[in-house]
Amino acid sequence: MQPNPEATPAEPAVDQPPHPTHALTTYELRDYRRRLEHAVKGIPADAPVQDLLRRKLDEVLAEQAERERIAERARTAAHA
Repeated sequence: MQPNPEATPAEPAVDQPPHPTHALTTYELRDYRRRLEHAVKGIPADAPVQDLLRRKLDEVLAEQAERERIAERARTAAHA
């Protein structure tokens, strides 16, 4: 993980993952989500960085949901 060069002492640092969101392993995605959730909770709601953190969190949540849909289709197809 690489440190976020845009983070300041007033902002929580969320390390950038080593790969794009779609290329993260399930565990990397889970850990990144956890770090983003903690960062969002750890700063004031009106902080400028909130929008960026929430967009990244939304991207992670969408990727996790897509993976769950794919897994569910695979389970359904296996039992058909």
